[in-house]
Amino acid sequence: MLLTEPFFYTISLFYRLLAKLGNGAMAGVTGVSIIFPLDMVKTRLQNQKPINGKLPYSGGIDCFRQIVRTEGVKGLYRGLVPNLAGVTPEKAIKLAVNDIMRGVLAEKAGTSIDRLPVMYGALAGATAGLCQVIATNPMEIVKIQMQVSATQQVASSGAGSQVTAMGIVRQLGLRGLYKGTACTLLRDVPFSFIFFPLQALFAQKMHQRIYGNDGKPSTLSVLAGSTVAGIVAAAAVTPADVVKTRLQSSSQPVPAYDGLVDCAKRIMKSEGPMAFFKGTVPRCLTTAPLFGIALMMYDMQQKILGW
Repeated sequence: MLLTEPFFYTISLFYRLLAKLGNGAMAGVTGVSIIFPLDMVKTRLQNQKPINGKLPYSGGIDCFRQIVRTEGVKGLYRGLVPNLAGVTPEKAIKLAVNDIMRGVLAEKAGTSIDRLPVMYGALAGATAGLCQVIATNPMEIVKIQMQVSATQQVASSGAGSQVTAMGIVRQLGLRGLYKGTACTLLRDVPFSFIFFPLQALFAQKMHQRIYGNDGKPSTLSVLAGSTVAGIVAAAAVTPADVVKTRLQSSSQPVPAYDGLVDCAKRIMKSEGPMAFFKGTVPRCLTTAPLFGIALMMYDMQQKILGW
């Protein structure tokens, strides 16, 4: 009996992990499909460079209108398929690892997951952010290059419309798919470090205000808490996201950026400090509802399926 108990415990833990990975994947796909047009606008704004002394887009609304006018509605969804292919493991890893780490740390602290100290929650989130980059970086670089490909058409040759996800993968190779990994880590680890403890805190506080008790946060509280936490975390790491977008874009200046530090220095020198916050509003409008919807879907699945 003593020999079989660890075996069955390991099997149970394995199935729980699979269930959480499945929940995270479905939650991520749902969220990304809804907010992808905003992500397209965010990427175009961050990647735009002056043409004859003038930026192509005057803001988020102007960018949205120009994409629809020149590329049609389908232009707003350029790169969605490879993004979904990347989001499935990315959100699965992030949400599942955070959930499992919170459980482990709560057990170590002798408390419940819902009452985990903020620093333990931050540690769990940072671990999740670190683990997810293995899936995030290839997905992000393919998505960015597809999203900016249409802006590289000098004439109406249609070359940008021929860019495909598999073509980019073949062109970049395995090493190229992990270009800008350091910057992705600088964005995703701090984001998760900030987001997950704030999400848990805000969800609990909102539940207390709405229902007047300290019970498990309701689905509505999870949605609201995740959205607010997403705004704070997304705004905080926007500078890293701007540098990452520039590094991973196929539209490079001459000479090309020589790494993270060189890219940051050149942005500061040529465009000033405010350039690091380009696309902050679209990023917040993209990331906050994405994580709000994803965490809400994840929480609903957990409650319905008992995982």
